[in-house]
Amino acid sequence: MGNGNELTNLREKAYASFTRHLLARDLLPGQFVSQRELVAFTGLPLGAIREIVPRLEAEGLLTTIPQRGMQIAHIDISLIREAFQFRLFMEREAVALFTTTASDAELARLRREHEDMLAQAQAETPTPEMEAKAQTIDWAMHDTFINALGNEIIAKAYLVNSVKIRLIHQERFRIDGRVVPVMREHLAVIEALESRDPQKAVEAISAHIDNARRLALQI
Repeated sequence: MGNGNELTNLREKAYASFTRHLLARDLLPGQFVSQRELVAFTGLPLGAIREIVPRLEAEGLLTTIPQRGMQIAHIDISLIREAFQFRLFMEREAVALFTTTASDAELARLRREHEDMLAQAQAETPTPEMEAKAQTIDWAMHDTFINALGNEIIAKAYLVNSVKIRLIHQERFRIDGRVVPVMREHLAVIEALESRDPQKAVEAISAHIDNARRLALQI
């Protein structure tokens, strides 16, 4: 019994380690990588790496090319379009529900967090630390909407897509130098949530996601 659990844990560890290295840009989009290299990267046994390859392929994060090995997903126009459309579909519904179910305290917390970040960005010269903090606040708000659904199936699918969105962000447009506009867009969403009008909130989140998609497609 313990053995099965141990294998599951190793699998999850290998998967988490792979996505962490991907997001840290230790592994780059389009790069070829062998199972042995993934063992070296993750420090996990070959068995665990072999186990996660089909999952990474199914999720579109990795492709096996005969005679060449495994290739990390390319960031191309169709990936950007599909990842953003998926995000739009999921978040519009999540935000509509969140508008009616979120507590006043939760909305106040979101507002405070964003206003503090905006004030800091307007008062100081941006540093990499500040931009990293703003990026965390950015992702966290979107995750909050999805997590509030309490739906495991949606949360898992959204998580896979959010890895792709984060890769697109790194490749195409980082938050660098954009802390102020991003915080303002988020505050517009928060204001719509505070109105408790789902339609307003859906429009605000759609405008925000469309804007991010446009930036990603520009380059």
